[in-house]
Amino acid sequence: MPWIDTHCHLDASEFDADRAGVVQRAREAGVTQIVLPAVAVANFDSVRTLAHRFGFTYALGIHPLCVDRAEDGDLAALRAALEAQRDDPRLVAVGEIGVDHFVAGIDRARQEHYYAEQLELAREFGLPVLVHVRRSADTLLKHLRRTPVRGIVHAFNGSDQQAGIFIELGFKLGFGGAMTFDRALQIRRLAQTVPADAFVLETDAPDIPPHWLYRTVEQRAAGETARNEPAELPRIAATLAELRGWTLEQTATQSAANARAALPRLAALAD
Repeated sequence: MPWIDTHCHLDASEFDADRAGVVQRAREAGVTQIVLPAVAVANFDSVRTLAHRFGFTYALGIHPLCVDRAEDGDLAALRAALEAQRDDPRLVAVGEIGVDHFVAGIDRARQEHYYAEQLELAREFGLPVLVHVRRSADTLLKHLRRTPVRGIVHAFNGSDQQAGIFIELGFKLGFGGAMTFDRALQIRRLAQTVPADAFVLETDAPDIPPHWLYRTVEQRAAGETARNEPAELPRIAATLAELRGWTLEQTATQSAANARAALPRLAALAD
């Protein structure tokens, strides 16, 4: 069964020691396509290079937690990169962009400015977006009403009402490792109840490990690690299948179709 991981930071330093092995394990698990989002101008080249090296896809954008370190010319640099790569079939979205109201100390006005400007770039270049949301769904929606684009809401954990509005605006909701925790009641309820065509699967590797990789503070202090990998996607998907009463094959087929609908350039690429 072919799986698509719609969000994985394969260029992260956590994978430096065994990146090829991470890719091999993912392929052995049936993960045939992975979307690699950028987070800052500094890693535009790395995500593009890795996508071409391994036959994956990528997105270019400036992450909300990186805007305080961004330079005045970075939005212009993003526009130049989108222009330079506009005919690259492996460039599938603008991302990772958004607003984060969870992490303290990041200038919210600056986050909104970068988010709004990147939505405009996505519309200009005809690309969907990969949107980061943490306690910021209403702010994101405010701008999406002004600049209508489509895409994926990564690691969604908002209310039923917010989920419905994103879906009405043409977005898919990303579900990953957080869904595997029994205590994640809201995420699990959404995974169970959203329309069949309104979700995609993701790992956010090396982050958001599923429950079987979780380590306590004490364990991490003792040196144990909890690195997530794209190879975990089928097991994460099994949680969604169980919640919805689907077979794993049905889950793979539906999630892949949803990913291609959210990111149309995926449909032109062979698995």
